[in-house]
Amino acid sequence: MSEPGLMCDATTASTGGSVAARRDRRRHPGTRSDPPPTERQAGRVQILLLVVGLMLAAVLLGGVGDRLHLPWPALMVVLGVAVAFVPGLPDRFALEPDLILPLFLPPLLFAAAQRTSWALFRARWRSIALLAVALVAVTIAAVAGTALALVPGISVTAAIALGAMVAPPDPVAVEAVAAPVKMPRRLLTVLQSEGLFNDATALVVFQAAVMATVQRGDLSVPALGLRFVAGAAAAVVIGWVVARLARLIMNRVTDTTGRSALTLVLPFAVYLAAEEVHASGVVAVVVVALELRSEGAPDEAAERLVQRSFWDVVELLVTGVAFGLIGLDLRQVVDVAGADLWRMLGHAAVVCAVVIGVRAVWMAGAWLLVRRSSDPARAPRKGREAVVLGWCGMRGLATLALALSLPLTTSDGAPFPARDELLVIACVVLVVTLLLPGFTLPLLVRVLGVAEDADAEHAAERTVARRAQKAALARLAEEERHVDLPDEVEAVLHDRIARLEGLLRGEPASEEERDRVETWRKGRATAQRIQALTLAAAREEVLMARREPGIDPEAADRVLRRLDLRTVLLD
Repeated sequence: MSEPGLMCDATTASTGGSVAARRDRRRHPGTRSDPPPTERQAGRVQILLLVVGLMLAAVLLGGVGDRLHLPWPALMVVLGVAVAFVPGLPDRFALEPDLILPLFLPPLLFAAAQRTSWALFRARWRSIALLAVALVAVTIAAVAGTALALVPGISVTAAIALGAMVAPPDPVAVEAVAAPVKMPRRLLTVLQSEGLFNDATALVVFQAAVMATVQRGDLSVPALGLRFVAGAAAAVVIGWVVARLARLIMNRVTDTTGRSALTLVLPFAVYLAAEEVHASGVVAVVVVALELRSEGAPDEAAERLVQRSFWDVVELLVTGVAFGLIGLDLRQVVDVAGADLWRMLGHAAVVCAVVIGVRAVWMAGAWLLVRRSSDPARAPRKGREAVVLGWCGMRGLATLALALSLPLTTSDGAPFPARDELLVIACVVLVVTLLLPGFTLPLLVRVLGVAEDADAEHAAERTVARRAQKAALARLAEEERHVDLPDEVEAVLHDRIARLEGLLRGEPASEEERDRVETWRKGRATAQRIQALTLAAAREEVLMARREPGIDPEAADRVLRRLDLRTVLLD
């Protein structure tokens, strides 16, 4: 499989150079040479200022979104649109389309995949197959049929390319919009699992459809299926091998900062390596993240805390820049459409309705199948949950990058069929499916009462915290058989471990515990050693629980984070 960047390389000979160069020649047919050095330098400075400005806006809008209970990535898109249409600003801001996915998708996929586990994927393989493969295929077919009926001059393969552009909900958009909303973890994990893999399906179909359009050929469904399976299998192998090598390197790097920096390099490295051999970069990144997370050692408390904070910052800044660029690129779409904009917008509205309708019908069917299941972790189990899942089909970076990477011409020099209208339709679907759910999802969750179900799921944290405390108490009893402690120190130690469950659930320390600090200092060295051993046993139990299919990885991570904090701050 190849991403749009590689696809464009394959079609450069027939389409006349890079996307940016083709676009510039289209606007200025007489221009053959590169811009002068001073102009190129000014363009680089503009891009640098743009990136810095978007990062600052992401920080500020993050706070605004928290106060207004709105998803700040959607606010970033609105800001990008507003800035793009400010009079007097340059008419081109964005990075090259070929760079959008390789720059933004790997780190954001890696961050999202770290919040799940292999056990969860094994438990949800049916959902992944039905949503990330079957639903994407059905959406592609429905959109392609609609485009053939509406868009004049479009070919079958070009219509399929449009379907592939708008079919996959974006994992970055879904995570950014749905994660802050108070909804049951069962629903959020379904969305996360779907988003991590559906791009792989859409990208295979998109590349094949574009190549068929450029070469005036036909699509072979069996060949597509074989290509998808081969690309995914190769990506799994590449991801596993890179994860093994990364773990070997990490075991020899003692500096926590260096180990954290390596995790930033890994997503880009494995993505590019997979793409180089025509495997799925998306799947390879997800495999690396899952494998590294599953191999975490109990004693890596400080490293987990540093990496969690590190990746929180990376996610904030990269997501902000990515969604800001989405808004800025919409100006190019308007310029391309010209006088036909309103007609194209009408067709885009119909396609939006098809995209949303197909997902809604699919989720309703899933509810009819799942509601009789005996597995409490499956979703949607209620009609209101099906409504929420159907509404969370946000498109994002993948749709934008694929739309902007469409070639201008076919191999015989003819214009790519209905390219301008395909670009407009794809971007309208992106904006509607991102902003409409983004601004209404919190209200929808409250009105349907889905947030009440989320409160019940906090029991998952209590289960993991209780297991951690039992493991700590068992280790304490074992140590007491071999070490004699003063009665007062033993009492304080028992009191601390007895309160461990509450602390791991986020409850504050009591005043009484702080008043007994002086007593605790007696026998401090021995007590610290024993407490460290008990906390290590608790961490090991939590990590073991995280790998089990019935345990929510996010709940286990929250307990583990509090346990790591207790370990690092041990005095």
